[in-house]
Amino acid sequence: MHTQLSRTELNLTELNQALAIPDLSDPGSGHAMAALLRDVTDALAGTWGVPVETHRLSPLVATRDNYDRLGYSPDDVTRDSRYSRHVSPTVMLRSHTSAGVPALLDSLRGVQDRYDTLHVLPGLVYRRDAVDRTHVGTPHQVDLWRLQSRGLLGVAELHAMLGAVVDAVLPGARWRATASAHSYTTAGVQLDVWVGGAWLELAEAGLVAASVLRAAGLDPRRWGGLALGMGLDRAVMLRKGIDDIRLLRSADPRVAAQMGDLAPYRPVSAMPPMRRDLSLVCKDDVDAEVLGDAARTALGKDAEVLAGLEVLAATPAAHLPAAAAGRLGIRSGQANVLVRLTLQSLERTLTTAESNAMRNRVYLALHEGPELELIAV
Repeated sequence: MHTQLSRTELNLTELNQALAIPDLSDPGSGHAMAALLRDVTDALAGTWGVPVETHRLSPLVATRDNYDRLGYSPDDVTRDSRYSRHVSPTVMLRSHTSAGVPALLDSLRGVQDRYDTLHVLPGLVYRRDAVDRTHVGTPHQVDLWRLQSRGLLGVAELHAMLGAVVDAVLPGARWRATASAHSYTTAGVQLDVWVGGAWLELAEAGLVAASVLRAAGLDPRRWGGLALGMGLDRAVMLRKGIDDIRLLRSADPRVAAQMGDLAPYRPVSAMPPMRRDLSLVCKDDVDAEVLGDAARTALGKDAEVLAGLEVLAATPAAHLPAAAAGRLGIRSGQANVLVRLTLQSLERTLTTAESNAMRNRVYLALHEGPELELIAV
């Protein structure tokens, strides 16, 4: 039985807004993220003594390359428009930088000589994600694929790769690799680092799956590879000791001046947060990712002040007391969802009126019931 996936497409305004977001991993940005990516690339190239090819590709990719050719099942929930950003029936904004790999593998089909190269695919990826201090809808990612012909790359080489990446991102940090399945690797692992008394995920990696090579016309008896995907925002935050992902793009001069290198971040005075609770009527299968994306869209240019959206409770219509259901005007297939918004500017203190106005904008975008509960501005 296949899951019924929804498919809606971005309009031109939404697409242009997404494409206009600057890529902090680009060397021209002068950002700490670009410096960290260079350190990781140099570390791997130096460890292996292999050439490096960096591919800065268009974020518009064939849906087939983003999913099918990387082994995702036809009914994988990540294909749903609630989580991915589709542009047409066959094109989307990539949800991971791995979407550039199938075309890269295709380009190697005619190679006959011995081959061993590190391919670096960095850039923005586009998702509908939860809102909190470690997530945004357009994070940065890098795929690092060492592809080799006429050689053998196995688990030992994979673990050496993990160690080199950790040393480049967090010199001297403890790390571990735990089993983790991916559709386009075998011997897949999750790479965790020990930071602040806890294990935190840094990357996912594995040996390139034979099925992915075969789909590109490469004989897996002759070709092999190592694949690693890493979130660059998380890596920079760990390296610099940053606890709020929004700081990476802050316009506050006290913050922006610290984003040009990998020195530890020196906290500046934080603006007070404003919290607003919402009682919503929504579809009963809604989640924090869907609500978070809708809230960002509703706030538009003010989305940067949305520091968090937390789902406190979700009660299906059938489980509500009759009086409450009547007051809300809720229907079958809907739920009463209690949400807490945290609004906090990085540059200034928000007024009560501003916070109330933004609360109302989010409420109107997320609420699907007939009765409205707006607050005074």
